[in-house]
Amino acid sequence: MPSGDALFTLLWTTKEVPADNGTDLAGAERDAGLTIREGSVIRMVDFLPGARSPMHRSHSIDYGLVLEGQIDLELDGGDIKHLHPGDVVVQRGTNHLWSNASSSEAAKMAFILIEAKPLVINGKTINDSLI
Repeated sequence: MPSGDALFTLLWTTKEVPADNGTDLAGAERDAGLTIREGSVIRMVDFLPGARSPMHRSHSIDYGLVLEGQIDLELDGGDIKHLHPGDVVVQRGTNHLWSNASSSEAAKMAFILIEAKPLVINGKTINDSLI
């Protein structure tokens, strides 16, 4: 599924965590947004040259694996991490964006997202968001 400057391929989902391996057979066909409430998602994302995602966070723990190319992870405080194939990022409700600064090479990542409790900072629940 294209979104302008990235291609998303949904591989599998579960409707609950822990998953029920005995009955949940529709994982490849289930509709999923960024995450699934009470479930999990695995997807591939191809960030096209020059791609830049919006700043966002989700109520999930996210495992991001860089498979091809180079990609930058930017946190809302301005910190930038330059990532290469084999690098793994763990996001725990962090506000962040992805950018591919290359003018010619796509960056491919695999993302595994598992629902987590909403982040609470100083007693305030932080909403998931696309900013």
